[in-house]
Amino acid sequence: MTLTTKSALLMMLAILLITTAAPVSASTAPYAAKDFSKLKGMPGFSDKALDLHFTLYQGYVKNTNELLETLSKIAANTPAYAEIKRRLGWEFNGMRLHELYFGNLGGDGKLDPNSKIAKRLSEQFGSLENWQADFKASGAIRGIGWVVLYEDPSNGRLINTWINEHDVSHLAGGRPLLIMDVFEHAFIPDYGLKRAEYIEAFFKNIDWKAVESRLGQ
Repeated sequence: MTLTTKSALLMMLAILLITTAAPVSASTAPYAAKDFSKLKGMPGFSDKALDLHFTLYQGYVKNTNELLETLSKIAANTPAYAEIKRRLGWEFNGMRLHELYFGNLGGDGKLDPNSKIAKRLSEQFGSLENWQADFKASGAIRGIGWVVLYEDPSNGRLINTWINEHDVSHLAGGRPLLIMDVFEHAFIPDYGLKRAEYIEAFFKNIDWKAVESRLGQ
């Protein structure tokens, strides 16, 4: 067998291995909006307000898919490319934060003081009351955004964090445990400008089992 023939056979074998290899596990399929209709009927949240909120969330999912599709086709190093890249963080985080927010609702708001999450909060903040006061105070900050209870995977520290808009002030590498939306659309339909009343209603509907399931340590 000549060197040229051997090289050709090796190349053909490599191509065959590539084309018959198992597909990459990471999915490139479009994101699909999740169904959170089970939350309807929650005390303190009207169905009308929830329907509005679900529609806004579905918009973030749609826009995320559209931006990713556009980025796969548009030329790099152009002004349009740069602007879409910047916008992607806004839309993607808007989608994901809403999923986490809806996902930690639907409970009875009762936190078992003997649960893992309760013990961690109590140990780090001095008491559950201290943690709750700090979380609520974060939610009362003037402006629109989110409040996120983060866990730092490096040392297990729990931190209440204010997120401005969707994409500013996230803790890099932080694991989100409890998410509260404090954009106007989350509370004005039911509470007008009485944000504190919305926050109280939020706490009465927290699903603490869902929150605890997000703990990494």
